Amino acid sequence: MIVATAGHIDHGKTLLIKTLTNTDTDRLPEEKARGISIDLGFAYMPLPDGGLIGFVDVPGHERFVRNMLAGVCGIDYALLVIAADDGPMPQTVEHFNIVSLLNVQRGAVVISKIDRVSESRLREVQLEITQLVGDSIASGFPVLPVSARDGTGIDALRSRLLTEAVNEKKASPADQHFRFAVDRAFVVSGSGTVVTGTVFNGMVRSNDKVLVSGKGSEVRVRGIQIHGVAASEAKAGQRCALNLSGSHSAEVARGDWVLHPAIYHPGCRLDVQMSLLPAEKNPLKHWSSVHLHLGSADVLARVAISAGKAIVPGGVEHVQLVLERPVCALRLDRFILRDHSAARTIGGGVVLDPMAGPLRRRDASRGARMKALAQDTAGAAFAALVDASDDGVDLDRFERICNLTPEAAELVYRKVDLAQFDAGVQIGLAPQRFDSLQQSVLEALRQFHMSKPKAAGQSVEALRKLLSPGMKATAFAGVLRAMDKSHLVQLDASIVRLYGYQTVNARPDDERLWQQVHPALEAAGLMPPPVAALATQLGLHENTLLNFLQRKTGSGHLLKVADNRFYLRSAMARLALIARTLAKQDPDGLFTVAQCRDESGAGRQAVINALEFLDELGITQREGHARRMGRDPGPIFGDVEPYRTGPDKSYDKIQTESAKQGSKSE
Repeated sequence: MIVATAGHIDHGKTLLIKTLTNTDTDRLPEEKARGISIDLGFAYMPLPDGGLIGFVDVPGHERFVRNMLAGVCGIDYALLVIAADDGPMPQTVEHFNIVSLLNVQRGAVVISKIDRVSESRLREVQLEITQLVGDSIASGFPVLPVSARDGTGIDALRSRLLTEAVNEKKASPADQHFRFAVDRAFVVSGSGTVVTGTVFNGMVRSNDKVLVSGKGSEVRVRGIQIHGVAASEAKAGQRCALNLSGSHSAEVARGDWVLHPAIYHPGCRLDVQMSLLPAEKNPLKHWSSVHLHLGSADVLARVAISAGKAIVPGGVEHVQLVLERPVCALRLDRFILRDHSAARTIGGGVVLDPMAGPLRRRDASRGARMKALAQDTAGAAFAALVDASDDGVDLDRFERICNLTPEAAELVYRKVDLAQFDAGVQIGLAPQRFDSLQQSVLEALRQFHMSKPKAAGQSVEALRKLLSPGMKATAFAGVLRAMDKSHLVQLDASIVRLYGYQTVNARPDDERLWQQVHPALEAAGLMPPPVAALATQLGLHENTLLNFLQRKTGSGHLLKVADNRFYLRSAMARLALIARTLAKQDPDGLFTVAQCRDESGAGRQAVINALEFLDELGITQREGHARRMGRDPGPIFGDVEPYRTGPDKSYDKIQTESAKQGSKSE
């Protein structure tokens, strides 16, 4: 169990911890000289069963609230310390607000220095405490009068802490991936980088490979210590020290997470539920600048409020925090907001979507998603998301933001009636919505074939915009692939038709035209000319050529990538291969249009057309101005010859699964 103090400067927090643990948490020379706590201090109390209570002693001075906030993240129990002679003071109030906003549900109010006051003064302070806590969570906290100097009440406080520690219940470490908030980082001669902090989730063992959130650098856990004693593992709810090794281990600092790669998803936008403290004098306006305290980090951010609203004092709203630099957060992480000058705490709340996209005024479904993600458990959140989403739930994304291991996620999915399909990632959709969408696709294709009997099929993107414009192109393509596997439709790259539909569109001179067009497109390689330019090159009428090319897409040899540009299937496969190779070369798996243009030698517009086509198929996925790879291009394009992406670069190859099984690796 992790216990943190809270309260005004000189109210006896450090002396109280020393009396309980026999450890002086003021370790810095300046703290000794000035007689005040400046940074976090740490101590431990052994339990009868061999466990430990970890104490975090926080500074009480208003100048060091930032340090205090780094210490109270992830605590289980709060000790709000109020001196009997002073009573509640300004930092008492601010620390109390912080503990309340962090939703710390267990704790005690400790009235210290009772040896200095009369019984009547003690009763006055107790009344002031009642007024301070009001009907908040802390209204149920016991009030314990103590004197650290003569020992009065210390045994009662110690007994309560021991009882609370015995009753402490944590989520099974096996249900979540490891996450550790760094509050100190330093170098030990002969050992290297050491970080101390709190294990928020999961478990870590010696020799585990983990990431440091700042740059996503991989490090290895060389060793673990708990209260100065070597340990083989550390799990949620424990404070510990980790000895890290790796080329970037020295870059770790307070505010970073050390975490499992599965939950590494840095982002600069957080959809949150935020409350503004009732004591604030003015409403919080759209785009206000604030300090975000999340975990042990302090990051500048802007508050984006939809429809230009403002949050009134005491109000609660769904808002988006737009951060100055990326952080790694999870659903239901608690946070604190301080004003731009970091002079006072103004509010706080809970993270709902740590992988949020830009705030859109016309996103009518956003409110339903936020309400679903605010549910207490991952199971309740998932069930509500499935009900609220006509476009499906990205299961990989859900597992990431909720920190679910595959086993824990499977248990969640079993409890929900769900249709799953592959869209580059796994998508979950309510069965009735999945069935309805499939029926809509079949009916739309019937109408299309009746109106255009000579067309090879309907454009996938046109069909999506007609039936489900709010659905991501990759998800819609996933529905069509599921229908293709069930022999309901035939999906041919960007064209879809009813299963078994045959066009009667071949013309006697089509083969002659193909003998002209095919060599020209093959020679153009990865930069096929627009239809008008190709017609001029071949001496054909533009409309005649365009009609032929559209008919030829039904054969599968040709792909309509844009209204005026057609690619050979093999050329598009090679472009997909170049994209995949570029993504593999980047540490973050990203590549840009410019990189793809330079590697392929194609023009910028041709590359943009090609990549947008690959986006529609789910082979590539846009992330801002860059892209990453999505689903495997092999099953769509089939085998292609190895393609060298540049001087002195290794060969790569796209192959279907069947080809991979039938050939030796290169």
